[in-house]
Amino acid sequence: MILRSFASFIFALAATSVITSAATAAEKPNIVFIFADDMCFDTIANFGHPEIQTPHLDALARRGTTFTHAYNMGSWSGAVCVASRTMLNSGRYVWNANAIHKTSENERQQGRWWSELMKSAGYRTYMTGKWHCAASAEKSFDVARDIRPGMPKDTRDGYNRPAPDGSDPWSPSDPKFGGYWQGGTHWSKVVANHAEDFLQEAASQEDPFFMYLAFNAPHDPRQSPQEYVDRYPSDSVAVPKNFQPFYPYAESIGCGKGLRDERLGPFPRTEHAVQVHRGEYYALITHMDDQIGRILKAVEASGKSDNTWIFFTADHGLAVGQHGLFGKQNMYDHSVRVPFIAVGPGVKANAKIDQPIYLQDVMPTTLELAGTAKPDFVEFHSVLPILAGQPGTLEEVYGCYLNLQRSIRTDKYKLIVYPKAKTVRLFDIKKDPLEMHDLAGEAAMQPTVKDLFTRLQALQKSMNDDLVLEL
Repeated sequence: MILRSFASFIFALAATSVITSAATAAEKPNIVFIFADDMCFDTIANFGHPEIQTPHLDALARRGTTFTHAYNMGSWSGAVCVASRTMLNSGRYVWNANAIHKTSENERQQGRWWSELMKSAGYRTYMTGKWHCAASAEKSFDVARDIRPGMPKDTRDGYNRPAPDGSDPWSPSDPKFGGYWQGGTHWSKVVANHAEDFLQEAASQEDPFFMYLAFNAPHDPRQSPQEYVDRYPSDSVAVPKNFQPFYPYAESIGCGKGLRDERLGPFPRTEHAVQVHRGEYYALITHMDDQIGRILKAVEASGKSDNTWIFFTADHGLAVGQHGLFGKQNMYDHSVRVPFIAVGPGVKANAKIDQPIYLQDVMPTTLELAGTAKPDFVEFHSVLPILAGQPGTLEEVYGCYLNLQRSIRTDKYKLIVYPKAKTVRLFDIKKDPLEMHDLAGEAAMQPTVKDLFTRLQALQKSMNDDLVLEL
């Protein structure tokens, strides 16, 4: 047994050295990081979604390895993307990121920021799209263009729709509503335009490049050209199996009528409204997918694709009608779990890894590829050892939202705790991946509830989470 374990270790170590060999070579690998916003883990056709059209992301997944269980920890605010992106760029777990997010410009100036670390490793850095961090984007990157706010400007017509009688003042393709159309060119197209420009410039540069390409899509207002909207007629869009007209704990967990995201759809939720919103969600994803196709083509045209790593993920997911919710401020997989694709030299093609990771693990992964030591303050972990065949180390996935929700997820169960509602929910995620059947009230499951609750408290301590939970 000991010899077998030692042999496995040596094999994994050798495999890791193959994948990371470029970091010690004269020419460091280029890195293209493509980031979506509000994109649920399953909204890629290659992952088994029966309706959505994502041919370019499908092709990317076939070229590399997909981590099927990538997570965001949660948020200290309703703007979950701020927390996710601060974690991503600072390398810190959620509550430690919260402690520094308002002063992250100081962190950047002191070199404790993803882009600054990549600069120190010899990379020329490029950025376009959504930022939503307190640190200066323009100063964070060597080249930064069209830095966008947290979301395109919304309008009252985009909320509480469609009405029960079917009337709807909103049109996702009409430029008069502004939003993604503000400025005359759809924001997703702008990201691709700049990416093409960056890659043309990078083709003639000797320095390795790090590109941070952040789409606002598919965040609301979910707007795309009519030809994309027409691909998803609402009456043909499936209603999620875990649809509910109301979520019974919505108000006590901060996901009620006072939350902006939740006001997009009418109360009570209707199947038709969910179909309309999901169709527009899919349309915006498909439009973004076409822009990603342009970026991938530009990588090939640069002549540097053989030594370029590509990562695709999102800052968090979105409910869009699941469990009676529309937003991402909850602990269900549709809102905390995201797609995560890695493509690069030595990465196994058309492969999937079920080992859980945090999406922010991409940050130390790129540091390892760049051949720079991970700083002590970076708490997330490189996924290169897992890509090389080593077992992952994350056994419990932590989740939080304000002081209103906590969760712990193992390979079999998820426990969700609602402190204000004095309620816990337990799901067997192997048998019930849509999290529809709450087991917390069953007498036979009480030992599991207590065990997971104790483990969650231990996780809280390791996360510097000072919320006191009581069972």
